[in-house]
Amino acid sequence: MPGRRDPGTGVSAAPAPPSRIAVVGASAAGLSVVEGLRRQGYTGALTLIGEEAHLPYDRPPLSKQLLSGAWDTDRLRLRGRDEIAALGLELRLGSPAVALDTRAREITVADGSLVGYDALVVATGTRARRLPGTESVRGVHVLRTLEDAVALREGLATRVRLVVVGGGFVGAEAAAVARGLGCEVTLVTDTAQPMGDALGDELGALLRTVHHEHGVRIDSGVLVDEVLTDGGRASGVRLADGRTLAADAVLVGIGARPNTEWLTGSGVPVGNGVECDATLYAGSGVWAAGDVACWLNARTGEPWRIEHRTNAAEQGLAVARNILAGPERATPFDPVPYVWSDQYDLKIQIYGRTRGADEVRVVEGSTAGRKLVALYGRNGRTCAAVGINMARALRGYRAQVAAAAPLLTGSAA
Repeated sequence: MPGRRDPGTGVSAAPAPPSRIAVVGASAAGLSVVEGLRRQGYTGALTLIGEEAHLPYDRPPLSKQLLSGAWDTDRLRLRGRDEIAALGLELRLGSPAVALDTRAREITVADGSLVGYDALVVATGTRARRLPGTESVRGVHVLRTLEDAVALREGLATRVRLVVVGGGFVGAEAAAVARGLGCEVTLVTDTAQPMGDALGDELGALLRTVHHEHGVRIDSGVLVDEVLTDGGRASGVRLADGRTLAADAVLVGIGARPNTEWLTGSGVPVGNGVECDATLYAGSGVWAAGDVACWLNARTGEPWRIEHRTNAAEQGLAVARNILAGPERATPFDPVPYVWSDQYDLKIQIYGRTRGADEVRVVEGSTAGRKLVALYGRNGRTCAAVGINMARALRGYRAQVAAAAPLLTGSAA
C-alpha cells in the first residue's frame, strides 16, 4: 500500500509495515533479514524457515577451520538459542519450503503445514553442483553444508589420496587444508591456473607455485569425464584427455545451483536465481537476499548474483530496510563485493568483481615477494582490487573500485 504524501515535501511517507513477514532460508542472509527488521523497530509477526536442522551457522569456515580440525562445529554458530529467541520469531528448522502460492500468500512446508505472509524474503541460497551419477558413490564429497564438511574431514583423517575436482575457492582451499593434514592431493581444474576465474593468469600462477611448493599436484585446463568406482566406492577419476588418476576420495567443487525449484509455478521470476530489481524486489510481495538473489545492479546495468558471505549479510540488511521503507522509498543495493581466501601463508582478498576484467596491473608489491595489490580493469575502469598479504594497503583502493575510477598506475595513498 502506498504511503501518504507529506504536504510539506510531497514525498510519500513510509507505508504501514507488513503484519506478517516470512523468511525462507535460515543461513547468513535470512538471519540478517530478521535481525535487521527487529533492529529497525519491526514488531510484527516474523517466521524463519530453514531446511537444515541447525541454528544459523557460518559457511566460509567449512573449507578452512572446520575441515582442518582447528574449530569444532559449535564455533560455526552465528547466534545462540537465546539470541535467536530474543528476536521473538517463529523458528521452523529441519523442514524446507516446497511450494509457494503468491496469490494466497502462503508457503507450503515439507511437513505439510502452511505459513502465511504479507511480505516474503527468499534466502534459500545454493546447493553444490555434483558430477552426474556420483550421488550414491561412497567417497565422493561436496562441501556446502556442515554435514558435508564433517564427512569430508572424517574421510581425510587417514591421509588418503584425494582428487579435488574444481579449482575455485572451495577446491583450492580444501586442497591446501588436505595437504596440511598429510593427504596426497591432486587438484584438477578446467582453467589455466587455480582460482583462474577470480585471479586471472598472473596471480593464479603465483597460487599454483605455492600449491606446488606444498606438494599439491595440479592438472589444469582439463575436465573430468567420470569418477571411477570399485564396489560402489570412488577409486579415481578419468580425465577428458583419457588419463586416469587414482584416488581414495574425490571432492567435487564445481560451483553451485540456486535453490529455486520450490518456486516453480509461483510466478516469481526465476533464471540464474530469483530475478529482482535494483532494490532486491521480485514482485508480488517477494524479495530475495543472499546467494539466491540475482538483482539488477543499478550502477552497471547488469544482473549480478554473488555467492559471498559478506554479500549475504549486506543484502539481508538492505532487504529489511526496503521492506519497511516501501516501494517508493526503497533504495538500490549497490555494494562493493568483498571475499577472502586463506591458503597456506597467503591471505587473498578481493574487492569488486574480477569477472570480465580485460586488464590487470600490479600497483604495489610483486608476485615474487608474495605481497601485492593488483587492480583489475574493464574498458579502462577499475572493476576490482585484489590483495595478497597486503590487507591495509588494499583497503585504500576500495573507493576506486566503488567509483569505477580510471585505472591507477601507482599507490592509492
